[in-house]
Amino acid sequence: MIVVAGATGNVGREVTRLLVEAGEQVRALTRDPARATVPTGAEAVAGDLNDPSSLARALAGTEALFMLSGYPPEIFAEAEKAGVRRIVLMSGGSAETGDRSNAVAQYMIDSEDALRASGLAWTMVRPRMFMTNTFQWLSQIKAGVVRAPWPQVPAAVIDPADIAAVAAKALVSAEHEGHAYPVTGPEALRPGDRVRILAEVLGREIRYEAQPDDEARAQMLAEMPEKYVDAFFSFYSGGKLDEATVFPTVEEITGRPPRTFAAWVRANAERFQ
Repeated sequence: MIVVAGATGNVGREVTRLLVEAGEQVRALTRDPARATVPTGAEAVAGDLNDPSSLARALAGTEALFMLSGYPPEIFAEAEKAGVRRIVLMSGGSAETGDRSNAVAQYMIDSEDALRASGLAWTMVRPRMFMTNTFQWLSQIKAGVVRAPWPQVPAAVIDPADIAAVAAKALVSAEHEGHAYPVTGPEALRPGDRVRILAEVLGREIRYEAQPDDEARAQMLAEMPEKYVDAFFSFYSGGKLDEATVFPTVEEITGRPPRTFAAWVRANAERFQ
């Protein structure tokens, strides 16, 4: 039995689907199983990641757990008590910086450190920027002009399905224990590159405009706490995070190359209409 936390999210949903297709028994962890839509073949089970004591029933009899960063470290003690042997933690590239003064890096570093200290077998999966972040531009894409910050900052954007493929392999095999895997797409793209590819694949005129830092900061402050805005500006304006380096992880672990951004746009073309 494998439990997948965040089973309704971009990555967790794909992890669940891949495990079911591979013939594994899967519990999809969600706060409200009655309302959750999980892949056919998985059992939706109740649990709140912010309340580790609520997870006992979901974790009972479980061999492995797919877990997200940023939740109470007591979850790992609950997992061990329930008999879980292996945890695959979705972290991020910022964990590699070691910078606890950065709010995003801090919660990833803290989660990784707590898991290492738990005594459970572990694998860290550290994806870079998600291709699905493009959906944040949806209204702008439809209007034909995308204004986004950091025009000179490339990122090897990754399809969440490819992150899930790496995680699913790690959940069922001891060979990945004790490894921290950087997970990227096959090419580093600047915001303007991604907009150009969107226009080419969708067959529409879409223009990229660089958004000034002060304008971007004001917009982000309306959407998230200041400490996280500061974290992203440290990453991209301050150059503290490298998301441009392309790693071969997806192909090495799954046996196939990661999806290109163009292929991802084609697969999701209806979402952009």
